[in-house]
Amino acid sequence: MSNLIKSQGPLLALTGLVVIFSVFSESFASMANFAAVLEAAAIPAIVAIGLTYVLMQASIDLSVEGVASLANIILSITVANSVTTTDIGLWAIPLVLCAGLLVGATSAAVSIYVRMPSLIVTLGMWLTTVGMAALLFPDRLPQLLETRITQLAIDKQFGLSWIVYLTLALILVALWVEKYTRFGRMSRAIGENEPVLIMSGIKVNRHKIAAFALAGGCYALAGILLGARIGVGNTQSGVGLLFPAIAACVLGGTLLSGGQGGIRQSMIGVLILVSLRNGLIQIGVDPLLQSALEGAVIIIAVAGSTWHLRRKVRVIK
Repeated sequence: MSNLIKSQGPLLALTGLVVIFSVFSESFASMANFAAVLEAAAIPAIVAIGLTYVLMQASIDLSVEGVASLANIILSITVANSVTTTDIGLWAIPLVLCAGLLVGATSAAVSIYVRMPSLIVTLGMWLTTVGMAALLFPDRLPQLLETRITQLAIDKQFGLSWIVYLTLALILVALWVEKYTRFGRMSRAIGENEPVLIMSGIKVNRHKIAAFALAGGCYALAGILLGARIGVGNTQSGVGLLFPAIAACVLGGTLLSGGQGGIRQSMIGVLILVSLRNGLIQIGVDPLLQSALEGAVIIIAVAGSTWHLRRKVRVIK
């Protein structure tokens, strides 16, 4: 039983949440609410995918919100919009993704070669990208007129937008990368014992830069999809993405100490967090109490799932 709880604890917690909220709210288990949960989980899941590879290497990336906001602004001013005359069409998407990749790779390079903690570097990069987004922001909110992008959030198939289907496809690709590629295996190995890999002659720095670049690309994609969903360019569009992503990864079992968890675990964590928020709304919990309850549940869940690893995770006291 203890081994089951250790390995499947987050999944059991998700199942428990679904059962509890289904008992107290008839609408929670409806297909309409199921679709609402998937829609709410889509963009946080994309962010969590990128963050997972970084966390598995025992690093951290706090630049999520800044990169997503910058990506949203670059997209909104390079496609057809209500403010500027620039319109490069769908070429804006690879441009924005490349910007995210570049930011992520830069964060990793500075952390590695200047020998600074990734927490400090990415915190600085967060502020830098927020400033760049503000610098690029035009006089007023640019409304996206490129329907091929906005339709990603508007058009629905079987009750779900194309954003959800894109996220599901990305999850499958991320699972394949984690399991069957050298990069995926090395990401976990770096978190488990980086010094041994270095002594073995493995070029660890390449994998670290690749992980941060991939994460930056995921944050940029999140910024693009936020633009499709809200329909405008906004320097604050990425605000609120960081905490859910980190909390979801840790809830699912992708620990901050590295070497643990993975894409599947992080995706379960995203569903736990989104289901918790959705369920609290469904049963009529006071919005002022929701954040407090979410925080308490996260602390209890993480403490329970990592208790057997408390010696290994080297928690700072």
